[in-house]
Amino acid sequence: MALVWPVQKSGDAGLTVQLVQYLLGAHDLRVPVDGAYGPRTAAAVRDFQTRHGLTPDGQAGQHTWPVLIVPVRSGSRGQAVHAVQDASHTLDPHYQPKLALDGEFGPRTDTWVRHYQGVVHALVDGEVGLTTWNHLVKADRAS
Repeated sequence: MALVWPVQKSGDAGLTVQLVQYLLGAHDLRVPVDGAYGPRTAAAVRDFQTRHGLTPDGQAGQHTWPVLIVPVRSGSRGQAVHAVQDASHTLDPHYQPKLALDGEFGPRTDTWVRHYQGVVHALVDGEVGLTTWNHLVKADRAS
């Protein structure tokens, strides 16, 4: 079954927008990670889409998400890991211990990812690939 991705566009706000912003950073397109889909985020998405041969509409949607996603696993570092760690604080606020927002996929991040995969009934493999990212980016719409 094909994954369905949420559309993020100008005027949107929240965790999913933050994830777009972190992932843009993982592709060397730095925008403030403020959770607000403003002109800078839309411009960076258009730039990303142009670079990857996608229609440059400035929206993160069905065709953009799968290209924007950066798979991460134990040992990974950077903005995509930071996104997962930040999402853990929003999606699982009572989980202890809280993950450090350090951009390093260490043992605690691995444990949380496996916990989250179990909660959403995804394959529990510790890798944040397309399916786990799909759950993360759709989670704040479900709450």
